[in-house]
Amino acid sequence: MSITDKSFIGSIPELYDRLMVPLIFEPYARDLAARALALAPRSVLEVAAGTGAVTRALAARLPADTKLVATDLNQPMLDQARKQMADAPHIIFRQADAQALPFDDAQFDAVLCQFGAMFFPDRAKAYREAKRVLKPGGHYLFNVWGRIEDNEFADEVTRTLALLFPSDPPRFLARTPHGYHDPDKIRADLRAAAFEDISIMPLEAVSTAPSPGEAAMAYCQGTPLRSEIEARGGSLEEATRTAAEALARRFGRGAISGRIQALVVAAG
Repeated sequence: MSITDKSFIGSIPELYDRLMVPLIFEPYARDLAARALALAPRSVLEVAAGTGAVTRALAARLPADTKLVATDLNQPMLDQARKQMADAPHIIFRQADAQALPFDDAQFDAVLCQFGAMFFPDRAKAYREAKRVLKPGGHYLFNVWGRIEDNEFADEVTRTLALLFPSDPPRFLARTPHGYHDPDKIRADLRAAAFEDISIMPLEAVSTAPSPGEAAMAYCQGTPLRSEIEARGGSLEEATRTAAEALARRFGRGAISGRIQALVVAAG
């Protein structure tokens, strides 16, 4: 993993929340929140909460007296989440590393993580921390992206930028968001953290965007892919435009849709 893969800074948090969340994250946020709500938890910890897609879905349906703590390594992402939920003062936002959670043992009925595990340098360590803060009988729920080939917009953008930068292709999307999709590896990491009851299931959805340009801007400017483009001396505008043209050729020039796939993991 490149050091820039976790750099959600500058304008990225706002663009991520405005463009990426509705593009690919919202259906999986609703799914993860629904799975958590079915457990009727009285205390919930979210790690790698990002700009709060799952947090918002939970806050809208959890009883007001349920303890909900949202954490992320990147303070700018939490700041964006807090801004979006200014009318929910009962939610606790706290900067925290998933590998060293600042909470006592056995504090939460459920720990959730929406598309964050791929970014953990030591996943078994992060999973052990989730296990430590769970109450006996608690549940760890998270999702990760499937293969990049099964996520059509991300795949097309990655292929296109490889042609634009042939000597050093930007590989953020393939390397990190879509780099942890082997169920056997996930299961082994969870077992190393003393989880025993493990379920992993694929879940397909459809990604939609009002235009190829908006989808291209989401990926090229609303994720750390932006840093890779800029580090290669490329024009961010040219890269976005080139990606938009490729998306338009494949998916059309109006509103577009493409297949996305994730793995949903439950462990106890």
